[in-house]
Amino acid sequence: MMRFGSPEASHAHSLRTLDTLYQFDDFMQSVENVIDMGCGSGLDMLWWATRTTRDVNPRPLNIRCLGIDLAGSCAATQRHRYVSFMPQDFEQPILVHKRRFDVIWCHDSFQFVQDPFRTLQQWRDITAAGAMLVITVPQTTNLHLNREQFEQADGCYWHWTLVNLIHVLAVSGWDCAAGFFQKLSGDPWITAVVYRSEQAPLDPRRTRWLDLCDLGLIPETAVKSIQRHGYLRQQDLVLPWLDRSLQSFAKH
Repeated sequence: MMRFGSPEASHAHSLRTLDTLYQFDDFMQSVENVIDMGCGSGLDMLWWATRTTRDVNPRPLNIRCLGIDLAGSCAATQRHRYVSFMPQDFEQPILVHKRRFDVIWCHDSFQFVQDPFRTLQQWRDITAAGAMLVITVPQTTNLHLNREQFEQADGCYWHWTLVNLIHVLAVSGWDCAAGFFQKLSGDPWITAVVYRSEQAPLDPRRTRWLDLCDLGLIPETAVKSIQRHGYLRQQDLVLPWLDRSLQSFAKH
C-alpha cells in the first residue's frame, strides 16, 4: 500500500486540499478549532495555525489545533502556541470537555481504524453544528497496466473505495449529498469533504441504500444509480470537488 516517505511528502499531498480550502475566505474566517486525527509530526496542524486573512494587510486567523496520535509527542507543539497534542488512539472517546471542533482533518490515517462506523460517530459527537470532516484514504483496489491490484498493509482491516467510503460516512451521520469528493485517475488517494448532518447516526445493520436516499444523505448521482439498480455503482457517479469541477467515474 502506498505510504508517504516522509512527513514533508505527506504534507505536500495534504496541500492539494488545504490550498484549495484557503481560497474560501468566509470559510477560513469561520474556523476556530481544528482537530487532526492521526496528526503525525503536525505539519498539517501548523498550516492551519499559521493561516492569515488574504487581505492587503493580513491578520492572523488564530485557529486553534489539537492533534491526536498514538505517538508519544508531536514536534509541532513546540513551534506554535495554538497547536496542542493528545497522545491517544483516535478510535477511543476523546475528552475535550465543552470544546467543539469546526473541522476534523484526517489525512492518511483512517485506513487503520477497526470500527469505522463507531469512530465516525464519536468524531461527530465532538463537532459543532455544520462542522466539516476532511478525510483522505488510499484506495486498496486499483488498476495498473490494465491489471487489478489488491493491497492490504499491516494494521488495515478494511478495503476502501469511493463507494464504501460514501456509505460509511452517510450511515455515521455525515452529509455526503452536500459534500465534495476527489479521486484522480491513476492516483490511489480518495479525499472526501463532508459535513455534520442533522440526521443522527444510523444502525449500519439495518440501513439500506434506499434509506440513505430518502434521508437526503448521499449525492444526486448516487441516488439515481441506486434507484435504477438497487445498489450504488461507482461508474454512475459524477461528483463535485471544492473548486466546483465535476468528475465522472464512468471510466475510472
